[in-house]
Amino acid sequence: MRRSLSTFLVSIAVVSILFAAGHPPIKPQPRDKCPVCGMFVAKYPDFLAEIIFADGSYAVFDGSKDMFKYYLNLSKYAPGKKLSDIDSIYVTDYYDLKVIDGRKAYYVEGGNVYGPMGKEVIPFASEAAAVQFKIDHNGTSVLRFDQVTPELIRGLE
Repeated sequence: MRRSLSTFLVSIAVVSILFAAGHPPIKPQPRDKCPVCGMFVAKYPDFLAEIIFADGSYAVFDGSKDMFKYYLNLSKYAPGKKLSDIDSIYVTDYYDLKVIDGRKAYYVEGGNVYGPMGKEVIPFASEAAAVQFKIDHNGTSVLRFDQVTPELIRGLE
């Protein structure tokens, strides 16, 4: 009895830890298309962004701009999904090309660096890197995830 209880408690702890970690980033397949623009995402790994839902379904994007278009108008691009269904959001840090947590990233608006779909919001893992990029590339502002608005994204078109 004591062994069963211990095993049960350890199992619950392991499941809780795994669930808290969220879904890891996925590697886009050659046929995965951006649901916003229709481009094949695997061709643009330096700008990869993705949203992974709690049920394991996902959407991949050829840049943060399209990811924000999707996120900010979820009912258009993913009918039946809600923001609360999103488990993880990932973007690619511009300098080190590592996939990072999109909700914790810093984004630079404006500037002279373009992504596959033109003007972008460029993501960074650190505020210092974002500020330096803004200075070096004539960016207009450094933003956090929740500061990116539909109006800002429309202005990048």
